[in-house]
Amino acid sequence: MADLSTDDLRAAVAAGVVSEAQAARLLVISQQRGGFRSNMADEDEPFELFKGFSEIFVTVGLALLTSGIVALSLMLGNPFLLPLVAAGVSALFASYFTLKRRMTLPSIFLAGTFGFSVFVFFAIMLGGSAMPDAGSFALVFIATAAALLGYFRMFRVPFVMFLTGLCGVGLAYSLAGFLLPERFIGESIGGSLAEYLDLGTSPTLALTLLGFGLVAFTGAMVFDLRDPHRISRNAASAFWLHILAAPAIVNVVVVSLLGIGGASGYLLAAFALALITIAALIIDRRSFLTAGIIYIGTILTWAISSTDMDTGWGVIWTLLLMGGFITWIGAAWVPLRAALMRSLPDFALKSKLPPYPEAT
Repeated sequence: MADLSTDDLRAAVAAGVVSEAQAARLLVISQQRGGFRSNMADEDEPFELFKGFSEIFVTVGLALLTSGIVALSLMLGNPFLLPLVAAGVSALFASYFTLKRRMTLPSIFLAGTFGFSVFVFFAIMLGGSAMPDAGSFALVFIATAAALLGYFRMFRVPFVMFLTGLCGVGLAYSLAGFLLPERFIGESIGGSLAEYLDLGTSPTLALTLLGFGLVAFTGAMVFDLRDPHRISRNAASAFWLHILAAPAIVNVVVVSLLGIGGASGYLLAAFALALITIAALIIDRRSFLTAGIIYIGTILTWAISSTDMDTGWGVIWTLLLMGGFITWIGAAWVPLRAALMRSLPDFALKSKLPPYPEAT
């Protein structure tokens, strides 16, 4: 009989044949017997938007059907109830397409529709006809996040963590605007994106984003540590939180260091990116390094331009070096991570991180 692969177990979990906990235990037993990497064909982070064109087809149909139901309710009822109708229809469809059919893209669409609908509903209810202030927006984001967490508890759609994270961003900035209105408004007017991310130029805005990034990263790691073998929805939920956490942390840290200016700023930024690369390898998440790619190019451009090289050649060398580095680290990710993890001393939670070969 053919050996079961990680993909087979994921399919069994998706089909409801075994639970996530049972699949994780089966995989642990298998890997303990044969070694993790030798039995693992897929070395990448699990990520799936759709399983086939049928899911795209169903999603288009759901979008049209939901729009029609909402339009009908608009003609027959109170327009303020429209968001509730849309949220209820989304949850109703999710009970079939998510819980019974286990379809990925329709589940993402329905979760997004639900999240947007409840946000609009709470904004209308709390804001009324007037423009909501920062305190009201904070309540809107809290209520929306609570509704999304309830949706996640019921339907277990990992994408809901991304939507909840967006509520977290909104809540963080709303609280900053409520608690420090003068500083928040002063930093928000007339600045560029780089200035908003610079701790030296806009400390309130940048610290707010950095704080959110650290909270999102903590939440992602809670999910990751529950699923080191990355076969369940815990890993997928962590992926969506990492997608939010990585840009928030990397952008603020690197832009702030580059804002120092001169060689010291670029060197400190390069050192920070090296630490971020090590952290990404340790937790086995490429998203953090991906978020820093643009800054790798910026630092290479500065380093090459400081040699008085012709501009055209400088661009070419920047592309070659950056492309070569990204290609190399992407192709050699698994052995690089294994070597790094073997060289690190034992630390708390190391055994709960994704496995790696113990010997070369």
